[in-house]
Amino acid sequence: MRYFTETAKYLFVICTITLTGCNKDSRTGPEDNGASPNILLIIADDMGKDATAGFAEGNVKPNTPNIDGIRNKGVSFNNFWVYPTCSPTRASILTGKYGYRTGVKWANDLLGSSEPILHQYLKENTEDAYATALVGKWHLSGNENTMFNPETLGMDYYAGLLRGGVESYYQWMLTEDGHQSTQTAYITEKFTGLAIDWIKAQDRPWFLWLAYTAPHTPFHVPPAEMHTQGNLPEYMQGISALPYYLAAIEAMDFQIGRLLNSLPDAERENTVIIFIGDNGTPNLAAQFPYSNSTVKGTLYQGGINTPLFVSGPGITRIGEQDDHLVGSTDLFATIAEVAGISSPEINDSKSFKPLFSGEDSNRDFQYSEMNDGASDLWAISDGQYKLIVNANGGQEMYDLSTDPYEGNDLLAGILSSGQLAAKERLQIELDRIRD
Repeated sequence: MRYFTETAKYLFVICTITLTGCNKDSRTGPEDNGASPNILLIIADDMGKDATAGFAEGNVKPNTPNIDGIRNKGVSFNNFWVYPTCSPTRASILTGKYGYRTGVKWANDLLGSSEPILHQYLKENTEDAYATALVGKWHLSGNENTMFNPETLGMDYYAGLLRGGVESYYQWMLTEDGHQSTQTAYITEKFTGLAIDWIKAQDRPWFLWLAYTAPHTPFHVPPAEMHTQGNLPEYMQGISALPYYLAAIEAMDFQIGRLLNSLPDAERENTVIIFIGDNGTPNLAAQFPYSNSTVKGTLYQGGINTPLFVSGPGITRIGEQDDHLVGSTDLFATIAEVAGISSPEINDSKSFKPLFSGEDSNRDFQYSEMNDGASDLWAISDGQYKLIVNANGGQEMYDLSTDPYEGNDLLAGILSSGQLAAKERLQIELDRIRD
């Protein structure tokens, strides 16, 4: 049984300049010139494959020339797993640990202050060679702690939104350096401006985690120059949310272009860019082949298999797609290795940096989980078979090679000997992970 939780004018000239800047053929990586690369991690909030160009899922795509530029100048990972909601995905990246180890398994769960985070790890293991920052959505302080300063965990700078969302994209509470102020600027634009200002102030290699709230609800219309979805009226319940959702993505892409254009050519060419969606599309904007019960908030592919693009110095596979297994936890070790730290495995994190140049991967299984207080579930896959286990004893199993959108639960019938062996392997690995 399935479970579930819950055209304006575009600035074409600017976009053309952006694409030109993002598509330079001459690139020199740290291996070539000895310079440590900058690292830019961009997180889109609630952006699934069905809303992302470059994937077969979804019939209507937003116009995203800048995100497309990242994908086209690097590697697109087809089998990237996250968590069904945003907080555990963010915690898994920040700590390199699975959610059951940190206690962050659902939206609004609290990440303990004793957990070592990626920013601090970079500083301690590069002799403070990297400046580190997090701009944008935090969502790891629970519901109550509205005065928390993430800088106390070991990053140089934090500015953004502590909570998981806003009531208005045009009126929201900014926390910067531990101080709060009410903002009326469009939140996606403001986050970008803060990121640009911080980067300009750096005189050493930097790691910036830029976490947009877009395209998460509410479906508020962006400034007209940032999207191509037409003259949208104020969103009201009962009308299609899709154009509003796509408009928010286009506005985010517009701002990503603004950020990339702000970088001098040499700095841009020495920056590794990682773009991800933190979980699947929300049900109000989900497109075929996903349904309301297989997107955000679920352990089905529409909830946890999201976009991952990587481009920049050291990435020699230009415009390629990769089918190796990757998880959000793996971003910790990967970013550390990009920064020059020789630790291919850290906590539950396995670096996938070798995949940048066509080498092999050391990950044989993917893992995700959720616990929303009512359902406690885990998922594991070897790339072909996927097993979902409920703490109440229920199980589901799918062959993703023939049934990629999980329409046929193999456990509803009689398993073949090969399927039985696969189920046993998955169960053994799941038990090992959760031991």
